[in-house]
Amino acid sequence: MFWLKKFVSFWLMPLPLCLALLVSGLLLARSHRRSRAARGLLVCAAALLMLFSNRALSSALLRPLEDRYPAVPEVATGAPPPASIAGCRIVVVLGAGHSYRPGTAATGQLSTSALARIVEAVRLLRILPEARLIVSGPGEPGRPSHAAVLARAAESLGIDTARITLVDSALDTEDESHAVARLAGRARVALVTSAWHMPRAAALFRRAGVDFAPCPADFVSRGAFRFRWGNLTWDSESLERSTLAVHEWVGLLWLRLRGAA
Repeated sequence: MFWLKKFVSFWLMPLPLCLALLVSGLLLARSHRRSRAARGLLVCAAALLMLFSNRALSSALLRPLEDRYPAVPEVATGAPPPASIAGCRIVVVLGAGHSYRPGTAATGQLSTSALARIVEAVRLLRILPEARLIVSGPGEPGRPSHAAVLARAAESLGIDTARITLVDSALDTEDESHAVARLAGRARVALVTSAWHMPRAAALFRRAGVDFAPCPADFVSRGAFRFRWGNLTWDSESLERSTLAVHEWVGLLWLRLRGAA
């Protein structure tokens, strides 16, 4: 089921979808009887690629996901933790990938999203000095797991190794929710993941029975919309934002169809 979900979701992402439409249109263009269908597919591919690569549209797709849960505010040294996380005994960081580079510090191996997540987790652990840390993410055979790289990054940022628990067998967010449910029991959890991923993660953790406080990090859409002429342009970063958004909206739709969201 895991690999089937990956395969289907891959072909629903903006770039693979547009390329599939483009190739299909070019193949149909070889037949004179199907030239109208070919032109339709080519126009559709070009239009979708332009839309998904537009700055304004990509941000509009992502912003509703990121705005659903507020970030944990800054806390002055020595001040009590915010009410939203005051009872949390565990801080959980969901995996977000890394590159294997021997000799490079763990923080340098983490993806941008993973680095933002672990930095937020360390901040929360300083606000919650009695809480422990759970980091998650599998790895390739013979190489450190993603959870291990996250743990090393947390240690380099001042977190005691004794406070860290690794979950390196969970393949996706649903697996992570069940693993955390077993480890946390009835303890309240501060759930750290990217803001755009939080709605889907929250639905899965809620379904798994975890008592959690959402603690989003790694905001990409950068706040409320303000019109700028640059928003009418196209770039690869916008295509990436659209890909994140489509992936999450498709995931939420799948959860809704399963009755999990």
